[in-house]
Order: sequence, then C-alpha cells, then structure tokens
Amino acid sequence: MNREKLGSRLGFIMLSAGCAIGCGNVWKFPWMCGQYGGGSFMLVYIICLIVLGIPCLIMEFSVGRAAQTSPIKMYRKLEKPKQKWGGFGWACLVGNLAIMAFYTVVCGWIIYYFINFLTGNNRDLGFTTMIANPSVNVIFMMITVVIAFVILSFNIQGGLERITKYMMIALLALMIVLAIHSLFLSGSGEGMTFYLKPDFSKINGDVVVGAMNQAFFSLSTGMGGMAIFGSYIGKDHSLMGEAINVISLDTLVALLAGIIIFPACFTYNLEVNSGPNLLFDTMATVFNNMPGGRIWGSLFFLFMVFAAMSTVLGVCENILAMIRDLTGWSRIKGSLICGIVVFVLALTTALGFSVLHFQPFAEGTTWLDFWDFIVSTNVLPLGSLVLALFCCNKFGWGWDNFIKEANMGIGMKVRSWMKPIFKYVVPTAIAFIYVYGLVTFKWR
Repeated sequence: MNREKLGSRLGFIMLSAGCAIGCGNVWKFPWMCGQYGGGSFMLVYIICLIVLGIPCLIMEFSVGRAAQTSPIKMYRKLEKPKQKWGGFGWACLVGNLAIMAFYTVVCGWIIYYFINFLTGNNRDLGFTTMIANPSVNVIFMMITVVIAFVILSFNIQGGLERITKYMMIALLALMIVLAIHSLFLSGSGEGMTFYLKPDFSKINGDVVVGAMNQAFFSLSTGMGGMAIFGSYIGKDHSLMGEAINVISLDTLVALLAGIIIFPACFTYNLEVNSGPNLLFDTMATVFNNMPGGRIWGSLFFLFMVFAAMSTVLGVCENILAMIRDLTGWSRIKGSLICGIVVFVLALTTALGFSVLHFQPFAEGTTWLDFWDFIVSTNVLPLGSLVLALFCCNKFGWGWDNFIKEANMGIGMKVRSWMKPIFKYVVPTAIAFIYVYGLVTFKWR
C-alpha cells in the first residue's frame, strides 16, 4: 500500500495542531486551570510544555517520519534485531480507541449546545439534564462519528487536510473575536489576574501531576497521535521547528480559551472551579445573561465544534491508518468498520450517565472517568516515557538515528548539548510524576 502524503507544510502544521487543539484546550484546560488555582497551574503547564512537551513531540514526529508507517508498526520497523519494542504499537491503538470512547461523546455535547443556541432553544439547556438523556448522548455521539469517518473515507489531501485547514483558520478567527469581547467585560481585570498571576503557595504535587497529564493530553503525544502525521510529510524541514510551531498554536488556543472563560466567570459571579461542566453550564449562563447572548453563544459553541472535531478527525485518522496497515483495507472499508467499532465503544460513555452505571473509582465516577484514566493517567505519560527511552538509548532506536532524522532538512536543529535533557531529564521527570500521580490518585 503506497503511503499517502500531505500536500503542503501548512497542511502538516494545521493537521498536527488540529489534532493537538481540541477539547483538551477549550474544555479540559480551563476547568483544570480553575480547579488548580489559575495562574499557578498555568505556570507549571507552560514549564511542562517546554521541558517535556517539545522533546516528546520532536521524538514522535521523528519516529513517524523515519518509519513511514502507522504507530502500530513504527516501533517494529525501527527496532534493531532481537529487540522487542513492537508491542508498544498495540498500546498506541488501545490509547487511541480509549480516547475516542469518551471524546466523541464530549464532541456530541458541544454539537448539541451549538444547535440549541443556533435555533434559539438555549434558555432550557442544562448539562446534568443533557448527560442523563441517553437518546441525546447517543444521537449526537453518532453524528460526530459519522461526520469524522465520512471525511476520512476520502484521500488524505482531499478530505482530512482540506477540511482541517479551513476549520483551524475559522477556529482561530472566532476565538480572537470572543477573547477581545471578554476583555471588555466588567470582571475582566479579576479574571485575568486569577488566570495569569501565579500564587506559588498553591503549587504542589497535585498541580504538577495535573499539568503534566494535561500537557500530554493536549498534545496527544505518547500514543502515536503525532507520529502518524510525521509519516505523511517529506524531509524538507527539520522537526524541532515544526514541533515548536505546533506547540505554539496549541498554547495560543488554550490561552485564548482562558481569556474567553475566566473574565466571564468573574463578571457573572460564577464558580471557576466547577469542573467538567464549566464550559457548558457556566458559559451557557453567561451567554443567556448578556446582550446578544444567543449570537455570542452560537459563535462560542461553533468554535468549540471546530476544536473538538479537529481532534476527533486526527485521532480517528490514526486508528484508521493502524487498522489499514494491519489489514490492507481501502479507506472506505476501513472507515466503515472503524466507525462502527468507535461507535460501539463510545456507547459505554454515552449511556454511562443513565442506563449503564459503572463507578470505577470514587463514588460518582463514570465510564468517562474510566476511559480518561486509561488515556490521560496511563497511556499518554507511559507512551511518552517509552518514546524517550526508544529514541535516546542503544537498546532502542538510538540517539544518533533519532537526531539524524530530526535534523534532516532546513530549520532549527536538535543540538548535542540537549542530549541530557532528552535522555535523562524527560524520562526521569515523566516517571517520577507518573508514579506520584498513581500513589495519590483517589481510587475510592
């Protein structure tokens, strides 16, 4: 099967950023930032992106481009004789399926809110009521899955690359408009102080663990989410600059999301630490109590649809590519079967708030918490740890092979003085924070 290629460097950057930018930035990041102290969390999050995110993203792009295959086979293709790295490719498949098992449901919620604001039914919205309605959850999750795999059934340039470029440009334009609007609200001063001014007394182990997991969740590193796009590009540009471009766009969107949400919270005296429903109940309340709220709400949830769908498309492309590499199926056949599998898995989350009760951890947890635990707490950090060990050690692909691939082409280069950061700092930090997170996790 001939490897498909992206049509342009812009397409690669937009696709990679689109996969990274999504609910992680505009749904999960703001509520985690609110719960972990605002500016304190933001500071640690930025540090995690620079120290851990950039190296991991460079390594994942490099492995993908060198292997020229999907994540399920990339380790096996690059490993040396008698090495046994191939099993980690299956972990990538599990991670991608697990994230779609809840992410498609969250995307469906966003589409539901957008349609209700657009049609003028925004006054009766309620997050708790919505998630307890199995038909709403299933129908809008199904809409998300169908849209994604119909787009992916076309070739990569005509389908995924073209759609994502348009969505990303529209997303950034809408976010800038909404952020400027929020800065003129009466509570913008308090909101921005909470959001951007760190309180060092609030920085503890929980904040660090949350920030690292959020950084990996946002970037989709560790489960091949970025390696697949590395496999679709040429070797004209070195990969450090590409990684910085993607992370810069990703961080810009997260920053803008906070600028949109926190001034609004302080203007209307709403709780910044309300958790996963912050985006839904809080923002709906804001829009329902402001002049022109229906229009602003429609725009807000429209950009949320773009953000969420860009990630759904990126991850589903990864799943599709892995299945096609295993089976040799066409895009159309692979899209149909992968779509059915994702839909069935996502039913657990869609029905988990009503008829399919499951409390994996503390009281009140659901299937969504279970799938998020698999992905955010385990697959992403452990996958990033495996990636660092594989790229930087002789018992893996090796440092020399890694930097040869990473530095191929014009642009910024990985320098020799950076080797200790990649080889020692990154895996040690990930391992320590991961273990601390498991020890302090609220199991019951």
